[in-house]
Amino acid sequence: MENKNPFRYFKTSPETIRLAVMMYVRFPLSLRNVEDLLHERAIDISHVSVRYWWSRFGPIFARDIRKKQINRPQNYSNWKWHLDEVFVKINGETPYLWRAVDHEGEVLEAYVSKRRDRKAALTFLKKLMKRSGQPHVIVTDRLRSYRAAMKIIGNETTQETGRWLNNRCKNSHLPFRRRERAMLKFRRPRSFQKFVSIHSSIHNHFNHDRHLTNRETFDLQRNAALTEWQQFSAA
Repeated sequence: MENKNPFRYFKTSPETIRLAVMMYVRFPLSLRNVEDLLHERAIDISHVSVRYWWSRFGPIFARDIRKKQINRPQNYSNWKWHLDEVFVKINGETPYLWRAVDHEGEVLEAYVSKRRDRKAALTFLKKLMKRSGQPHVIVTDRLRSYRAAMKIIGNETTQETGRWLNNRCKNSHLPFRRRERAMLKFRRPRSFQKFVSIHSSIHNHFNHDRHLTNRETFDLQRNAALTEWQQFSAA
């Protein structure tokens, strides 16, 4: 059975929808910023349409990106994981965003919880291992919830802690913090979880570690990423 075209009921072209979603999620732009930039390209849409498109098509594009990652070599991301959590204010409450990245800075999982106790850490680790398998080393901060959860799972011997060891994961929060400021914070935990999952996948797709490659290699990787993005969910 062939997959249905997700754009079949929309008058706007798929290319415009993909461009709007990429601009809004990838860059620290507001909805009206995206509207103005598209207007400069003679594309007349409303910022309300941009909001609807990222909510409707963002999960579809993120799913396509994750499918592409299945073809990576086995144990590609399982050498070392870095785990960290940050708080986010939503309507007076303070939920926590848990994030896991591999040794190259690729985001493996993003999970939102009301607390950062053992139960939340255990749920986060189970979700992470269900998708990515078992790592050789897990680098965390000194939060006791990690060790308590790892004792239940039985992999506490893989944990490493240190003052500077977890900088890779802490730096991975920076693109999200820039998006948070552009969006003037979030309104609901459910939409927050949805957005961070989409943002993580799209950030992985376009992040090429420019400082580690020469200009020619970077241009090839960037062009390949754009070409793949234009093919996502193609009819």
